[in-house]
Amino acid sequence: MDRLLEMQTFCAVVEAGSFVSASEGMGVSKAAVSRYINELESRLGVRLLHRTTRRLSLTAEGEVFYVRCRELLAGVEEAEAELTSRSSVAKGVLRINAPVSFGIHHLAPLWGEFHARYPDVELNIDLSDRMVDIVEEGFDLAIRIATLRNSTLVSRRITATRLMVCASPEYLWANGTPSQPEDLIHHTVIAYSNLATGNEWHFEGPNGRISIRVRPWMHANNGETCCAAAVAHQGIIHQPSFLVQDDLAAGRLVELMPDYRSAELGVYAVYPTRKFVTPKVRALVDFLVSAFPAVV
Repeated sequence: MDRLLEMQTFCAVVEAGSFVSASEGMGVSKAAVSRYINELESRLGVRLLHRTTRRLSLTAEGEVFYVRCRELLAGVEEAEAELTSRSSVAKGVLRINAPVSFGIHHLAPLWGEFHARYPDVELNIDLSDRMVDIVEEGFDLAIRIATLRNSTLVSRRITATRLMVCASPEYLWANGTPSQPEDLIHHTVIAYSNLATGNEWHFEGPNGRISIRVRPWMHANNGETCCAAAVAHQGIIHQPSFLVQDDLAAGRLVELMPDYRSAELGVYAVYPTRKFVTPKVRALVDFLVSAFPAVV
């Protein structure tokens, strides 16, 4: 007797609640279901089910065996789904959520190359700096820039970016240059609303970790807005390197307190589950991983 078939039959009986219902669901006779269960119990040397004329129930041994069977069968299904997805063609609509600035500056230039490689995939891209619920809102994948906490979602690191404290030369000429995090308390600050730590800015300095609570005169939920305000001499910002690198190179902004480094944030592709990952999602994740350097 096929052990996998025995386990499938046993689980079908438990979940259907009767031999008759299990046989109908499996498309086999009730006698065949009974034979599979009897041979399984005989081989194991234990009774798995209590049988009465009215109902079925699991024995203590049956409860343990049912849990293990479900785990093993789920593993088989996942293995088959992964092989199938790898051998299938990437196609269909792919709904992607990404942060606004990262989506414009770093993802948009890549979409043409992705389309050339996977012409049967239709991209539907949503840019938003809010934290979307990708399952509830029907996204196949989201790009997150964060230090990810425990989650039921699956993530794969694409690249990383470092938070930097910057201001314009004109602002610093008029207001002085902070040399340590404590000095930020006396400066005009422009804050990003969606920063996970809020108005607490964290640094690693020569003497270890330090946290400062800043008092922003302005909050914005978009990093480019913060950067534009800083370039216009309106205060000090705490923004990722991928947003400020051009302004730093052009001299429009200056990095402050280089001895006090802020957190490095991962840039992740996040999707709902490892099981049944579609070819289009797998193709995009692999493409993005290969497209980015280690840090942006």
